[in-house]
Amino acid sequence: MSATRHFLTDLDFTQAEQTKVLDLALAMKADKYGFTPYAGPQTVAVFFDKTSTRTRVSFHAGIAELGGSPLIINSAESQLGHKESISDSAKVLERMVSTIVWRTYAQSGLEEMAANSSVPVINALSDDYHPCQLIADLLTVREHKGALASLKMAYLGDAANNMANSYLLAGVTAGMHVAIAGPEGYLPAASIVAAAQERAALTGGSVTITTDAAAALADADVVATDTWVSMGQEEEKEARLKLFTDYSVTSAAMKHAKDDAIVLHCLPAYRGYEIEAEVIDGPQSVVFDEAENRVHAQKAVMTWLMVASGLAEDPRVEL
Repeated sequence: MSATRHFLTDLDFTQAEQTKVLDLALAMKADKYGFTPYAGPQTVAVFFDKTSTRTRVSFHAGIAELGGSPLIINSAESQLGHKESISDSAKVLERMVSTIVWRTYAQSGLEEMAANSSVPVINALSDDYHPCQLIADLLTVREHKGALASLKMAYLGDAANNMANSYLLAGVTAGMHVAIAGPEGYLPAASIVAAAQERAALTGGSVTITTDAAAALADADVVATDTWVSMGQEEEKEARLKLFTDYSVTSAAMKHAKDDAIVLHCLPAYRGYEIEAEVIDGPQSVVFDEAENRVHAQKAVMTWLMVASGLAEDPRVEL
């Protein structure tokens, strides 16, 4: 029997595997109901410790389109991590569902779940990474730019958060040149940078970490940002708005990037703060393509993991 494959961080896919997942996502986008790894219907448990719109809707819709039954569970409605250990929960869930999806806080919880589960576990967002978002983002870039390798992708803003980590790791996995810009004290951890550099050495990508927004944006093919005030940081709002002002994606800032650069934002967006309304609502913005692609990307991730784990069969899925 195949070893169970999980998707907990962006590095869980090699460059070749990431490409195959993106190929699969494109095929699924063209054939919305043509892949049914969860026929039965089999159940996919989707846990939410954090509020959500796009993640909730995209996983629910995607699981249904794959022939499965989505079981959406809010943290207040389950014993997970409260009255029952994560390891015990995993051993129960693996007997009842075909995949476990979890949007949570600590990455360690996902790792414990995966270590005790014989069905795939998927990180739907943690404090450290947002790998499913990046599959959707790379899918969007590929649709608009073609091949990913050798493109330059710049990320501006809070560069110490989960989105910056995932842009860095997923981007270099694709062979991209990733430039991350943020103020001192809000840059990626040394361990993340080292992991990205190690992966980049295998793929031909590169890593740039800087406090200079203009330098990061110079000749960029893709420009990305994220909210400056994430969940749990509301009390820091005023200080953060001042701190990150120089890292706003404005029309003036975009002049440093290539003329045909595209703009990504995982949403929700706060116009006038991390991104100017003229930019996010302008012709270079592909944020709503990006949002739609969450469905197709996550369908591909779930299907690829099921086939790679020996839990489903489909000759169209390349491993």
